[in-house]
Amino acid sequence: MKLVLATSNKGKVKEIKELCSDYEVVAYSEIIEPFEIIEDADSFKENALIKARAVYKALNNKNAIVLADDSGISVDILDGEPGIYSARYAGENASDKENLYKLIDTLKEKGIKQTPAHYTAAIAIVTHDKEFSMHGWMYGDVIDETRGDGGFGYDPMFIPKGYTKTLGELDNEIKKELSHRSKALQLAKVVLQTL
Repeated sequence: MKLVLATSNKGKVKEIKELCSDYEVVAYSEIIEPFEIIEDADSFKENALIKARAVYKALNNKNAIVLADDSGISVDILDGEPGIYSARYAGENASDKENLYKLIDTLKEKGIKQTPAHYTAAIAIVTHDKEFSMHGWMYGDVIDETRGDGGFGYDPMFIPKGYTKTLGELDNEIKKELSHRSKALQLAKVVLQTL
């Protein structure tokens, strides 16, 4: 079964390919010309569905199975920021590093060294006649510095609950077990088996 990912984020593509190794996984940008998808919903779930629907429509292939992920980090003390704006927290075309350092700067401005936060992943699957969505979460703390160079996005500043190292420092196998995305993808695999 071929899964078309409604993303061209290299970090997400790599992670989803690893977690769904029993499927043929391709980024939509490998099949068609990438295009802008306006994510204007107010939840991870709705933004994931927007992406999956847009790519499904653009592929113009009745047999396509499109999987989209919308995910981000929410910091409790910042009223859930950056939340659904995680990928553009430092501006519309901000890099992962710029977003990461904006969150670190925000914590430092407020004098916060470590505080509770969580990652959310919403996965949407769109086929010719069905739509599905599922979620996964990972809880822990964010810190006001980066540690480690593994993972991507906010990983170097996030310490999962029960650990002392950041996701940037932890072994990839441990990260896979804890990951909000892997939890959501486990549920997605159950759905994919029914298609």
